[in-house]
Amino acid sequence: MGETEEEKDQAGKLFENFIQASTCKGTLQSFNLLCRLLDLDPQDHETFYCSLKTRLTSWRAKALWTKLDKRTCHKEYKKGQACVGTKCLIIGGGPCGLRTAIELALLGAKVVVIEKRDTFSRNNVLHLWPYTIHDLKGLGAKKFYGKFCAGAIDHISIRQLQLMLLKIALLAAVEFHVNVEFVKLLEPLENQENDGPGWRAEIRPADHPVANIDFDVVVGADGRRNTLEGFKRKEFRGKLAIAITANFVNRNTTAEAKVEEISGVAFIFNQKFFLDLKEETGIDLENIVYYKDNTHYFVMTAKKQSLLDKGVIIHDYIDTEMLLSSTNVNQEALLGYAREAADFGTNYQLPTLDFAINACGQPDVAMFDFTSMYASENAALVRECFGRQLLVALVGDSLLEPFWPMGTGCARGFLAAFDSAWMVKRWAEGMTPLEVLAERESLYRILPQTTTENIAKNFEQYTIDPGTRYPNLISTCVRHLYINGELASLFHAIFSLLDTLFLSVCVESEIRPGRLLTWCQKQTEGYRNVNVTDLTTSWQSGLALCALIHRFRSHLIEFDSLNEEDSANNLQLACDLAEREFGIRPFATGKEMAAGQEPDKTGMVTYLSKFYELFRGTPLPVSGTPHNPHPIPPQTRHSKCTSQIQQNAIYFGPDDSTLSVCSVSQGSLRREFPGSGDKCHSCQKRVYVVERISAEGLYFHRECFRCDTCGAALRQGGHAFDSEQGKLYCKLHFTQRKNGMNHRRTFNSHLGQNGAVVQEGSETQTPNGDPTEGLQGQSPGTFSSRLRKSLSWPLSVTRAVCDSSRLLSRWVHGTAQAVGLHFRANVQDYVFLYELLSLGVPLLFMLQEVLLQMYSETGPVSQSIQPLLLWLEEHLGHRLM
Repeated sequence: MGETEEEKDQAGKLFENFIQASTCKGTLQSFNLLCRLLDLDPQDHETFYCSLKTRLTSWRAKALWTKLDKRTCHKEYKKGQACVGTKCLIIGGGPCGLRTAIELALLGAKVVVIEKRDTFSRNNVLHLWPYTIHDLKGLGAKKFYGKFCAGAIDHISIRQLQLMLLKIALLAAVEFHVNVEFVKLLEPLENQENDGPGWRAEIRPADHPVANIDFDVVVGADGRRNTLEGFKRKEFRGKLAIAITANFVNRNTTAEAKVEEISGVAFIFNQKFFLDLKEETGIDLENIVYYKDNTHYFVMTAKKQSLLDKGVIIHDYIDTEMLLSSTNVNQEALLGYAREAADFGTNYQLPTLDFAINACGQPDVAMFDFTSMYASENAALVRECFGRQLLVALVGDSLLEPFWPMGTGCARGFLAAFDSAWMVKRWAEGMTPLEVLAERESLYRILPQTTTENIAKNFEQYTIDPGTRYPNLISTCVRHLYINGELASLFHAIFSLLDTLFLSVCVESEIRPGRLLTWCQKQTEGYRNVNVTDLTTSWQSGLALCALIHRFRSHLIEFDSLNEEDSANNLQLACDLAEREFGIRPFATGKEMAAGQEPDKTGMVTYLSKFYELFRGTPLPVSGTPHNPHPIPPQTRHSKCTSQIQQNAIYFGPDDSTLSVCSVSQGSLRREFPGSGDKCHSCQKRVYVVERISAEGLYFHRECFRCDTCGAALRQGGHAFDSEQGKLYCKLHFTQRKNGMNHRRTFNSHLGQNGAVVQEGSETQTPNGDPTEGLQGQSPGTFSSRLRKSLSWPLSVTRAVCDSSRLLSRWVHGTAQAVGLHFRANVQDYVFLYELLSLGVPLLFMLQEVLLQMYSETGPVSQSIQPLLLWLEEHLGHRLM
């Protein structure tokens, strides 16, 4: 017994060493010692985590297991069985590569990470979005690093983040190999049986065990240099931007602790600071950031002329690469430049500014150009050779380079890691390659647009499922990303990826709980044993939620058959129906919601808000009338839809409602929510839950939700639906179409009446058959008829004058709507035009100074350029000399 206690104590000490390890090598060494002591094999990835939990029972270990268990309970992981049998290779051990590895390991895949280096030496500090902080805390970050994001701190050094993620990955049975370099992918050999070698990686050293593993998935996370073939890159260029990063030793003294951080100051927001800096030191900056972490980290954007004046850059070259080459940079001047900027930025409060040392043994100061940034054209592709398929993906800087002043690198990198893990899950489930790629590329189109403001705010519900983070997706043509060896050349020539405009991620609407409670009370009024008094305990029996669904979709639930005592089944029934029919994901299972403790109010408000957004346009029953909890007969549903269409018709004009209520059969008015595998009403193609939009009870792809006439994108509430033809219109073209049908019907009516008169007159003949006798027998006309004819034209003119104001008002209204639709549809073009003009107009004003400088350098004006100067004077409006 004593020996067992001794082993437990020793295991606890080794686990503590593992937690406190501050280097990559130290972490791996302490982990291997711990596994050897406990007689556990990390390569047995399916049972390693459970075995480790049972053997390590110290209070610190139990606290960590609680955190990790909560994460592993996500239903997407299927208790670690979602990707069993899938082998994944991660190239690169940076933050995004390790975060991807953790998610794949939780899915049950065998994950191998190879890293070219054996040290984590990057001192630079990363800005973290709120969701990133929440995600890392959920993985137990504070158990490994107690100072992680304490208080208002929202940043962490890359080295510290890598250490935390490495430790979590090792506990999740991820294999991590250092000093291993990826070279290229090796295709399967021809004429091999199914048990022959599949897709493998050529690595250095060539005799490493990883070289003998067949992989199903390869993820590139090796940064900008990306060594995986098949991914073309797009370049985004801007004006010259030179950044300087500097890390100073943090001795954690009291004086250093008092210095305030600079979360990000730009010239436009604090001009006095930058003007004083330039006047006092000669340093001219565009912005500066100061974070206090393991080091004092400064990053700033310096102007080229300032660097030339201070002697940091020796010669001025047009080519950026030559300008910032090591031979053209005075290193000592660069160190002084960074130290002066840091001193002034902190108001000279840091007692000492000694540079930290980087991995090369040099002061940790760097100057680089971020004039151009790169992004991959696609996020994933599939390779197939001799019947063997390989899924290839990118994450991190390999996929999308960050713009450091915005602090998007880590946040978007983690989002891409989750998206890639979701893609691997779908791949393992047997989804076809084209469907997998279509969903992944749709997510990638959204990624560059994500900000802290337009992603979901309920971080508790975040999973690898993209619907929990940004539910609005688009479909894309991805056929060319499925590379079949036999038809590669043909498909590559036929299919090309079309550049599509990025769709802004819709911001979730915020609903006040008071309004939501009132709405729920009205909808559930009159139902048996349903009394909604709050947004938590009133819903635990499940009857209220079933009543809410029954109110709007009575055919889905037989309310009378529900048992109030069976709350768990009631809640599970309602949650399953809401997810299947409406695409509303539950935040907990029926059993969890029916448990004795009060449900989470935030989760309930978010969940019920989705019902409110979905059904709030439906007319309410008459107040005071008890609701009949029985299925509504088809005639009632028909009249209900007809009433709603008539209301729409009133908006467009009271004179006609033919387009919306013209002899519509009951079948054509049926609006029931289809399942998750339903089709888009417009293109008749499959529409997934996460990419669909609901209108008029039908589902559409977001790119199909357009006006049938002008093709402009529509928004919910700003559209009109022709139920007879089943087409969508903007309100302007719906009105024009309605008026056009009115005119045609009026013309046909007059034509029919005149035809009848002519026909009747032609048949007025004498009994003898002579038509002339009938004409001679007609009276010549009365005085009243002549008076009516003589006054008809003044009345017509008066009527036209009276109607002119109404017609003018309608025309102005229609024109305003058309202009609004035009601006909404072309907002990105106008933004680009504004940016172009803001850059181009100042350049035009600089033209005069450039020409004067050229003139002063070349001497007197020759006769050959005299006409050119006259032309410029004429177009600039004043003399140049």
